[in-house]
Amino acid sequence: MAASPLPSRPFRPDCRACPRLRHFLARVRDKHPDYHAAPVAPFGPEKAPLLIVGLAPGMHGANATGRPFTGDFAGILLYKTLHELGLASRPVSEHADDGLKLKNCRITNAVKCLPPENKPTGNEVKQCAPYLRHELERMPRPGVLLALGKVAHDAVLRVLGYKLNAFKFAHGAEHVLDDRLRLIDSYHCSRYNTQTGRLTEAMFRQVVKKARSRIES
Repeated sequence: MAASPLPSRPFRPDCRACPRLRHFLARVRDKHPDYHAAPVAPFGPEKAPLLIVGLAPGMHGANATGRPFTGDFAGILLYKTLHELGLASRPVSEHADDGLKLKNCRITNAVKCLPPENKPTGNEVKQCAPYLRHELERMPRPGVLLALGKVAHDAVLRVLGYKLNAFKFAHGAEHVLDDRLRLIDSYHCSRYNTQTGRLTEAMFRQVVKKARSRIES
C-alpha cells in the first residue's frame, strides 16, 4: 500500500459524520420506518482476496435491506454473475437473512450511507475513506480490487495514496498497483448502464471472470 495521509478506521454502524447524509437518512426513516436507513456494512468474508467496491447504498436496495446490492436492480446482475462464477451460494440476494454466502469475495461501497439522488459529494467520499482503507489493509495479499464505476475507482486510488492520473478508469482495464495488488475496473451494474446497453451481461461477466482468474492464479 502506498503512503497515504488518510487514517484507518473500522466500520461504525452508528457513524453520523456527514451532516447532509445524516439529515437525509432521518427523513428516509420517517418515510420508510421499516428500512435499514443507516450506514451499510461490508458483506462477505473479511479475509477474501477479492474486494468489490461499489458507489453507495441504493434507496430501495442496500439502504432498505442493510446488505450491499440487495433489493434493487443493480444487485440482480451482480449476484447472478457471482453465483455463475462460483463466488456466491445463490443467484439472488433478497434480504440480509436469506442465507446467501460469498466465497473468496467481499462487497463494500465507497460511501456507506445513502446519498440524495445517489450522488455523494467529494467530502462525503473522503469522510468514508478511513473505513475503506481499513478494509484494504485487512485484505490478504496478493489481492484484487474490482471497482464498479469511476467514483469507486477514484476512491480506491485515493485511499491507497496514488494519484488519479496514474491509473485511468476504463471498463475492463487492469492496473497493477504493486506486485501484490491489482485494480480492475468495470462500469457500474446500474439499471441505467444495463438498460442503455453501456454494460451488457456478457461484458460484466467477462470482467468479473477476469477478477476471479487473478485471485485463482
